[in-house]
Amino acid sequence: MSSQNQIDYQRIAEAIEYIQTHFKAQPDLNEVAEKVHLSPAHFQRLFTDWAGTSPKKFLQFISLSHAKKILKEEQATLFDTALDTGLSSTSRLHHLFVSIEGMTPAEYKNGGKNLQIHYRFAESPFGKLLIASTSKGICSMTFEADEKTALQNLQAKFPNATLERKTDVMQQHALAIFQNDWSQLNKIKLHLKGTDFQLKVWEALLQIPMGSLSTYGKLAAQIGSPTASRAVGTAIGSNPIAFLIPCHRVIQSTGNIGGYMWGSTRKTAIIGWEAAKIQTV
Repeated sequence: MSSQNQIDYQRIAEAIEYIQTHFKAQPDLNEVAEKVHLSPAHFQRLFTDWAGTSPKKFLQFISLSHAKKILKEEQATLFDTALDTGLSSTSRLHHLFVSIEGMTPAEYKNGGKNLQIHYRFAESPFGKLLIASTSKGICSMTFEADEKTALQNLQAKFPNATLERKTDVMQQHALAIFQNDWSQLNKIKLHLKGTDFQLKVWEALLQIPMGSLSTYGKLAAQIGSPTASRAVGTAIGSNPIAFLIPCHRVIQSTGNIGGYMWGSTRKTAIIGWEAAKIQTV
C-alpha cells in the first residue's frame, strides 16, 4: 500500500472514530475535516473517493442508532429496502458465491505439511492485506500493517508448509471484491484450517447479506446451538479470512459494534462501506 493511501485511510479512520465519540453532538463537515487537518472541500472529495458516497450519508450508515434500527426492524434493513424499492441491480452484489472446503485431518494436524502456499501483499480500502492461497483456495486473508510480522503470523499458522511470494488467480478473484464493478466477480474458493464447529460458524457468516447485520445470539440459533453464543463468538474471533467471511457483520445485541480482530474502527468502516455500496449501485 502506498504511503499516501495509508495516510488517507488513517485520516478516514480518525474521522470515523471522532464521529462515533461525538455522535450525539452531530458534528458537521467542517468540524470533522478540522479534526483530520484537511479543508472541508478536500475531506469531502477524499471521503467520497474512498467510500463512494458523501461523508454525511456515510456517517449515517455507521451510527450506532442505525445499527440498532436494522436489528430491531428486520424488514427495514438496507438490503431489504433496496429490493423493496425495485433496485434489481443490487442482486448483482450477491452473485458472489464463496465456497468453503475444510483441510483434511492430516493437513490440520501436521501444520500444513506438503502444502504449497502462495502469498502476496495487496491494497484494500481498509489498509494493507496479506492474502495466501493453496491449490484449493484462499487459506488466509488478514489486515496487516507490517509485512515482516504478517509473514511470521502466516508461518505460525502453517509451520510445515512451503511459502512462496507469488500472485495467483485465486488471489486475484478474491481481491476483485474491493473493485467498483462487481458484475464480473468470479467464484471464490476458501481452503480453511478449522474445527467442524468453526467451519459451521464461518459458513453461517456467509449467509448474512451485505448491508445487514446479525448478533452472536442470532448466529448461534441459526446453526442450531442457541445456548452457544460464547462459543460462536470465539469461532468468529478465529476467522482467518478477513472481509470475505464477514465476521464484521456481527454486532452485540445492544447495537454496539463490538470487537473485531482487526480493530473496531476498521469494522465500523467496513459496515459503512458495504452500506454505501448497496445504496449507490
